[in-house]
Amino acid sequence: MPLLRRPHGERHRTSRIGWLRASVMGANDGIVSTASLLLGVAAAGTDRSGMLIAGVAGLVAGAMSMAAGEYVSVHAQADTETADLAREQAELDADADAELNELTAIYMRRGVEPELARQVATQLTARDALAAHARDELGISELLVARPLQAAGSSAASFAVGALLPLAVCLLAPPTQLVTVIWVAAIASLAFLGGLSAQVGGAGVWRSASRVALWGALAMGLTSLVGALFSP
Repeated sequence: MPLLRRPHGERHRTSRIGWLRASVMGANDGIVSTASLLLGVAAAGTDRSGMLIAGVAGLVAGAMSMAAGEYVSVHAQADTETADLAREQAELDADADAELNELTAIYMRRGVEPELARQVATQLTARDALAAHARDELGISELLVARPLQAAGSSAASFAVGALLPLAVCLLAPPTQLVTVIWVAAIASLAFLGGLSAQVGGAGVWRSASRVALWGALAMGLTSLVGALFSP
């Protein structure tokens, strides 16, 4: 009888999707929103003190907005998943044989021989019928299940962290170079963030970094233009 090999450890990036998406989006928005706000009020002739007040207000408002929006969005997904699971459980209770046939057909469509598909469906149903249908019929798995509080917390915290960078630059940069330093620091930070998220997620680093930096520069440029229109 052949010896069973010890399963080798595998690390898949899909387990990171939930928190990674929320964190990257939050930090990106924190940098872009706050830097754009600072540059916009600077273009309107506001001094450093006024810029800092606007920036801190933007940090608080943005973090709470991100948390609320992410929570509502992900909670809606979680509610949908819960409703689907309840409906599936009701179908299992009403007609277990039909659900077993449905699971068997799913495996057959994936290329499993009919007899083996029946055996797999029977064994998985005996172990946890709802989990088997959730995963293979509904596409709901433990790795990808919606977690509203986790997403909201990640978004708010990462937004605040991202917003602190342009605020720190605004506080410390020389007055004569304030706008230039904010521009450079924000673009560099966005490029770094884009590259880091691509590295963690397994995507192309340079493409992601340039894409994030480009959109950030566009946002800051448009906001500066609006501010300049209202300059005294």
